[in-house]
Amino acid sequence: MTAYDRLRLTRQNHRPTGADYVNGIFVDRVDLHGDRRFGDDPAIVGGVGFLGDIPVTYIAIDKGGDIQERIAKNFGCPKPEGYRKALRLMKQAEKFGRPVICFVDTQGAYAGAEAEERGQGEAIAENILEMMGLKVPVITIVIGEGGSGGALALAAADRVYMLENAVYSVISPEGCASILWKDAGKVANAADALHITAQDMVDFKVAENIIPENFEHFDTMCDDMRNILQNDLYQLTKQSTHELLDNRYKRFRKFGEFDKK
Repeated sequence: MTAYDRLRLTRQNHRPTGADYVNGIFVDRVDLHGDRRFGDDPAIVGGVGFLGDIPVTYIAIDKGGDIQERIAKNFGCPKPEGYRKALRLMKQAEKFGRPVICFVDTQGAYAGAEAEERGQGEAIAENILEMMGLKVPVITIVIGEGGSGGALALAAADRVYMLENAVYSVISPEGCASILWKDAGKVANAADALHITAQDMVDFKVAENIIPENFEHFDTMCDDMRNILQNDLYQLTKQSTHELLDNRYKRFRKFGEFDKK
């Protein structure tokens, strides 16, 4: 299967949304809203709940189900207030010692004029900066598209997982094709050149592992993901704050290493 084939699969309408994973994995949830600066962004769902017996903060980029939801959620392209809401919840989690679980599915942050006016770039950069120093465990799962800084703003984590047909890229293949070849029709070539697949991410050590997709038995899939997250959190919470931050820093410093031979 080519990278473009997998990209097309991530964009199919039947795929579960971020909210579906939140509903399927966490119990006793309370959704929280607003960034306390401008407003609430429905493209990012967040709150507190239980992962088994572990209290956690969850944050998910949600594309929406039907067309009305997708329009309301900007098709999963968050605005600055969405990222600031996510940061508010992460800092709250740090205050109360709760791990943070993020789900990413976005072509990229919303690029409208109003988003730029409200500081889109600054909001994404602040999230990345603060996540690198967050004193609680952070785990991110890319459940669909992981597009550019819009995805990275929720993925500066201790561990990152990819669903088997998820993709992660610095730019959309369409955008890459338009820039390099001046032809958006060469999206398949761009997808191959960008190395966007889950296996690519594991090979590059950007992601720890690949989670199989089993949408026909979504409850079972959520149970398996819950087990993965619980096992990771049991390991991560054994680390001291210094060890946690040091290991997170080293994880990102390893990106881009190559064999000089």
